[in-house]
Amino acid sequence: MSKALSIFDTTLRDGTQGEGISLSADDKLKIASKLDQLGVHYIEGGIPGSNNKDIEFFKRVKSLGLNAKITAFGSTRRKDSIASADANLNRVIESGVQAATLVGKSWDFHVHTALQTSLDENLAMIFDSIAYLKQSGLEVIFDAEHFFDGYKNNPEYALSVMKKAKEAGADWLVMCDTNGGTLPHEVHQIVSALAQEVPGAHLGIHTHNDCELAVANSLSAVQAGARQIQGTMNGYGERCGNANLCSVIPNLQLKMNYEVLEPGKLAQLTNTARYISEIANVHMPNNQPYVGTSAFAHKGGIHVSAILRDSRTYEHVVPETVGNKQRVLVSELAGQSNILSKAQDMGIEFDPANEDTREVINRIKNLEHQGYQFEGADASLELLLRQANGELTELFVFESFKMLVEKTAGRPVVSEAFVKLNIAGSSVYTAAEGNGPVNALDNALRKALITYFPRLNEMHLSDYKVRVLDEMDATASKVRVLIESRDLTSSWNTVGVSGNVIEASWEALVDSIRYALLGENQLENQEITAERGGIVNH
Repeated sequence: MSKALSIFDTTLRDGTQGEGISLSADDKLKIASKLDQLGVHYIEGGIPGSNNKDIEFFKRVKSLGLNAKITAFGSTRRKDSIASADANLNRVIESGVQAATLVGKSWDFHVHTALQTSLDENLAMIFDSIAYLKQSGLEVIFDAEHFFDGYKNNPEYALSVMKKAKEAGADWLVMCDTNGGTLPHEVHQIVSALAQEVPGAHLGIHTHNDCELAVANSLSAVQAGARQIQGTMNGYGERCGNANLCSVIPNLQLKMNYEVLEPGKLAQLTNTARYISEIANVHMPNNQPYVGTSAFAHKGGIHVSAILRDSRTYEHVVPETVGNKQRVLVSELAGQSNILSKAQDMGIEFDPANEDTREVINRIKNLEHQGYQFEGADASLELLLRQANGELTELFVFESFKMLVEKTAGRPVVSEAFVKLNIAGSSVYTAAEGNGPVNALDNALRKALITYFPRLNEMHLSDYKVRVLDEMDATASKVRVLIESRDLTSSWNTVGVSGNVIEASWEALVDSIRYALLGENQLENQEITAERGGIVNH
């Protein structure tokens, strides 16, 4: 039996049915190029003629010269009509794609209820539609909608649908768990039964995640004989989503030894997943298997101590195999191994026998108790470690800031910040407006520093999050602010905590600039201050 499999990506069609996901034609073209670089075999682009975005996509995708087969999605002809007159089928042909995905009913309940036609007419609709597309030279992938529910309700009819599709010339017979309610052992049993009934047919699987079994069901189908796996990147899709190809692909290739992607391509998986999440503007869960930022993150000191000896102690695969990396987290659970590992990653030398190492651990634990969180703020952590190691020279000293927020009836809110710093022995006082207090502070701080440090022209704040730490205190609660900053080549995260959201924001802002200036030529006479970010001594 062949160990080669085909990956069919439907992120651009089924994935866009997920709540909150909308892709422009440009977005779809970018994603298609990225998927092609990864090495998927089929890319389903959408439904030709259904909307302007898909029309534009199918016109422009031809010029990309992709290796993957671009497929268009359509449904069987309307009841009591002829295939050659069906506008939907003709749009698929006119789109110029190499392959077509044709969906048809395989559950007798749906035939009677949704189509409101006879079982024989449904078979005719399937045969005529596939035959018409084959006559036009297309590869036809038949997606049997609700196949598993249909088989459980009326196995004879569900099988007759697949036999009719094969008779019409379908290249692939794909079993769909459309409602996502089938269990892995049922999938294996039903796929095995179909493989016996239609020997020699190329079988595929299309699963949904309503029971959180889409990946498991896909793997079970492959074990039973399916050779095409349909799914989406990051599991995007209607309701609870589709089978997540970011888990399906490495499980098949690394765990089950199937030929899925070409050699070396699997290392692009994490980058591809994150790129698509950015284009779709959907946050990717940190704990997503294989490609999430926490997939190979270690927090407990005992775990970290073990992985530093041999990563196999707490990692099921080598992270780099899927393009990810090992991360050691520093928190209130941290031990000496965590600190040493993080310091090593940052190029900071810490002596394990030194009392300073234990002091840093205790300091971090105390800060975490106050509400600081360094798991998502590596830049603030690095500043803390470098300061503790005696190698951080402050480039400016905070003296004061003031805020003015004014609201006048009928006019927008005006925010103005006044910042006073000491830079190289000189007192610098600036004022700036912004579209909010934090933006005004950011503008005033930059205004004070930009003459001395032109590099700040290259960085900007890219994300800002506020978390209430104790909702029981209502508006008097302590808050944690996380800021993400970017420059031309990288991004970094900083944290601030206070009962005052402006002060917490200031801490995170100052850290973001201090981190951006690491490596700058040190100014004379500026020694390490006792202030973190100019306000609080940690």
